[in-house]
Amino acid sequence: MPQTYLTTEELAERIKYDPRTIRTRLKDSVLLEGIHYIRPFGGRKILYLWEKIEVDMAKPISLNNLMAGIQ
Repeated sequence: MPQTYLTTEELAERIKYDPRTIRTRLKDSVLLEGIHYIRPFGGRKILYLWEKIEVDMAKPISLNNLMAGIQ
């Protein structure tokens, strides 16, 4: 299945968040490298994997996971 790669600004537009919020609050806490985003060719640029994010956004969060710190 082909992946849709998005920049931070493109992702922000799709999920209605400010790009700064994605960079400072969501990246590395909710959005994880290797799952939700990649750094192509080991560089600084980040590309978000839309299909993975879309699936995880729709998942309900259970109370057990919240208490354990798992998202």
